[in-house]
Amino acid sequence: MSQASTEASFKYEDAFSRTLGWVTEAELQVLRGKRVAIAGAGGAGGVHLLTLTRLGIGAFNISDFDSFEVVNFNRQAGAMMSTVGQPKVDVMERMAKDINPELDIRKFPQGVFAPNMDEFLDGVDLYVDSLDFFAFEARMAVFAACAKKGIPALTVAPLGMGGALMNFVPGGMTFEEYFGFEGVDDLEKSIRLLVGVAPSAVHTAYLVDPSRIDLGARKGPSTPMGIQFCAAIGATEALKMLLKRGKVYAAPYAITYDGYFNRRIITWRPGGHRNPITWVRLALVRRFLKRALAASRARPPRTEFANTVI
Repeated sequence: MSQASTEASFKYEDAFSRTLGWVTEAELQVLRGKRVAIAGAGGAGGVHLLTLTRLGIGAFNISDFDSFEVVNFNRQAGAMMSTVGQPKVDVMERMAKDINPELDIRKFPQGVFAPNMDEFLDGVDLYVDSLDFFAFEARMAVFAACAKKGIPALTVAPLGMGGALMNFVPGGMTFEEYFGFEGVDDLEKSIRLLVGVAPSAVHTAYLVDPSRIDLGARKGPSTPMGIQFCAAIGATEALKMLLKRGKVYAAPYAITYDGYFNRRIITWRPGGHRNPITWVRLALVRRFLKRALAASRARPPRTEFANTVI
């Protein structure tokens, strides 16, 4: 079947009719009229895009300056032998439009940064953060712009075999107030981000080889399950925000969903990075990472580990 005949046979109401019952017909049309911005089109971002497309969202702004590589295969939706070397935004646009040919997608292949921030967030109803963990300056800029423009924003970090959710809503605690990135170096930013999004750190209990973590070198392990958790959690929060129904836990709340231990953990840290409990967690994680950095990569991974967290 040709592309033209495929598109001619597409009907939005039919394609997303199986969602009805969980949303009303009127709500489905509301989702159709929404625009979501997603910064990052690789791991979490790619699956966010496809999941939100299947939810019925009608328009997206997506950004990523990178291309797919073989090392992306363990987690990224668009990473396949047929796409190695291709720009992520182009691949993900094709995949999303293969689901809904009517999608309005604006691409930002140069990434997102201060000069194009207004354009990236133009007409946007929700921002879904999927930037690389270590893209600190871009993340600070986009969350600050969302707060200024009154755009709700969410981030779901893939951690271990689960995901860690944080929502930032207009008028609520801002990203900077919670994490305190201003004036600290990149290593400290990475530690604050790690502790901030997942204060419980439940995932560390089943990390069998800590030497694989080197935040200074911007390296860390990942799983496909973590990415899939992010998509499910993020799409659910997006539905609640865009349709204005259901409870949304906003910062200083953080929620961790962990598949390995079958747990959901809700934490509340008033004051964000200034909270005394956060100080203790930061100190513990700094010590943990120092031990991980010192671990020999030649040492065989542990086969037994305690069900405790740092």
